[in-house]
Amino acid sequence: MSEESSFLTESEQRQLLSVARDAVRAAVSGAICEIAEPLGNVARKCGVFVTLHRQEELRGCLGRFEPDDIPLLELVAIMAREAALNDSRFLPVSSDEITELDIEISVLTPMHRVRNIEEIQVGRHGLYIVGKSPFEAQRHGTLLPQVGAGQGWDRQTFLEQTCRKAGLSRNAWKNPETEIYTYEAQVFGEKDLGIWPPRRGSS
Repeated sequence: MSEESSFLTESEQRQLLSVARDAVRAAVSGAICEIAEPLGNVARKCGVFVTLHRQEELRGCLGRFEPDDIPLLELVAIMAREAALNDSRFLPVSSDEITELDIEISVLTPMHRVRNIEEIQVGRHGLYIVGKSPFEAQRHGTLLPQVGAGQGWDRQTFLEQTCRKAGLSRNAWKNPETEIYTYEAQVFGEKDLGIWPPRRGSS
């Protein structure tokens, strides 16, 4: 992980995870999530994904590559809510599940166009692929850096799986018209920082 992708202090990571959990809880209950004024690194403008797991299984993951001029602290709250309620792969999170959820945040660096696949480092890079389906519809998809590393994939498998995530054929990355991008992420979660399971009253 480069210095560009590791700028958050531990206290800032904890602050972002706390806001994410507050946002999930508020989303499920229909309440408003109050957010403090962002200061320091959490006021930066950068992309972010929020991932929810339940019993080691993915329960929701959504994010943005472009912050649209929204401070990181606020964008984390927005994406935590979206991951809880609007990931089309899953039903919305219910109130009964909240204490079983653990939250992970991936703060992203800007993307870089890949000109040679040898540039791709599994475990360091996430992939974002843009291509056309057989019906000429543009498709795009991404897999975060921790996915490739966690699955033990090599570079080619990582490319193939990102193509599949985008709704493309597994070998679409070989098409000269397919655009491949890498990015890095500072990844941290409640389990990493020893703040899971949530304390009573913070579920």
